[in-house]
Amino acid sequence: MSQALAFEPEINTQDIQISDKAASQLQAIMQNAEDGIEGIRIFVTGGGCGGMTYGMTYAENLDPRDKVLEKDGFKVVVDAIALSYLKGCDIDYTEEGPASFVFNNVFQSVGGSGACGSCGAAG
Repeated sequence: MSQALAFEPEINTQDIQISDKAASQLQAIMQNAEDGIEGIRIFVTGGGCGGMTYGMTYAENLDPRDKVLEKDGFKVVVDAIALSYLKGCDIDYTEEGPASFVFNNVFQSVGGSGACGSCGAAG
């Protein structure tokens, strides 16, 4: 008889790593957030030759299928599908150029090679 896998609601460090610099910025964002904000949602959109697009927004509501990484002063929320594209990534924060969060190692985590040859533009 097969056994069903249990849903683990916590994000672990094998799924996502957050640098100290990024954690500090996430804490500051949550300190300035309006009431009713549960955390910071990481999302994944797009695809194609440029790869996926990774971003963040406020999480006003948590879905039962969301996975959560709770740290001191902030909570990161990711739905299970987005997490499959983020698995193994490192989130950092840079002030070089326009200050922003940087998602490192995401393309490798979904088996990408960094080369594109399927759209006809390559070659």
